[in-house]
Amino acid sequence: MADSADGSIIIKRIKKGGGDHHGGAWKIAYADFVTAMMAFFLLLWLLNSVTEEQLQGISNYFAPASASRTTSGAGGILGGQVLGEPGSQQSSLSKPSIRLVLPPPRTGLGGEDVSETPTETDESQQGNSEQDAENGRDGDSTGESEAAEAEQEQFEQAQQQLRQALKDIPNAEVLARSLVVDDTPEGLRVQIVDQDGLSMFPSGSAEPLPRTIQLLELVMDVIKNMPQKIAVSGHTDSVPFTSRENYSNWELSADRANSARRVLEAKGLPEERLARVVGKSDTEPLIPEDPQNARNRRLSIVLLRGTNTEEETNEQRIDLERLLKEQSGAPLPH
Repeated sequence: MADSADGSIIIKRIKKGGGDHHGGAWKIAYADFVTAMMAFFLLLWLLNSVTEEQLQGISNYFAPASASRTTSGAGGILGGQVLGEPGSQQSSLSKPSIRLVLPPPRTGLGGEDVSETPTETDESQQGNSEQDAENGRDGDSTGESEAAEAEQEQFEQAQQQLRQALKDIPNAEVLARSLVVDDTPEGLRVQIVDQDGLSMFPSGSAEPLPRTIQLLELVMDVIKNMPQKIAVSGHTDSVPFTSRENYSNWELSADRANSARRVLEAKGLPEERLARVVGKSDTEPLIPEDPQNARNRRLSIVLLRGTNTEEETNEQRIDLERLLKEQSGAPLPH
């Protein structure tokens, strides 16, 4: 407030700077910036989480595609090419033809053509031979089906005997979970599997534990009187074996299969009944969705379907008797 020359009073009001001189527009700009940064980091996270194949697929999806990649021909979708495969085109100017390759005519001793139509005798002989062949096939199929049914009954009896034998041993409930018996197209399969906290072998070892030997002896008591050949295979989980140099799950599974073979032979399994002993590492997991599951570590004993050693022995004996008869002329013993 100041006095003027004429005595009047002049009041000056000074408005100082401050306040919201830009309004609220900066808030919108800041929100757009934060949104863009969030989208950018989300894009980086997505790029890091997908595989190279998926990235290539996305790239191919958004890549521009050309209908014709050549500069010759029509340049359209077909590019001057035809839809048919080479050699399959047909001409509309000529009728379709069929080419037959006929056998040369038969000639007699004098050079005359003897390729007439078959006589009634030839037709009857051909019909008889076809009928005999059909009867032989029917007889073979009937015999094979009867043998398959008998073998299936043997497998079912073996399963019942194994279940009954498990009930008669101590700790039956615990060991029963380690014995898996199923009927497969290959044959009757008996598997001795590990459980969480109950292994059949020490870690990294091929020496069977006493409970493993007990289960192998139980299996042997059931299958020793059966005629089928046996395949033994060892399996591991997918955990890499690093305790020994130049020794992997392949060697471990094969060594465990051989340990099972030695136990079976010590119990009375004839060597000629063994078809194969193999180690399969982790290539055939019992639980494919969990390759490191303990139950993937197991021994597999398969009674191979269609390998009846008794029938083979009988056939060999009959062949030997027939050979002796042909040499001596004596009748076959019954």
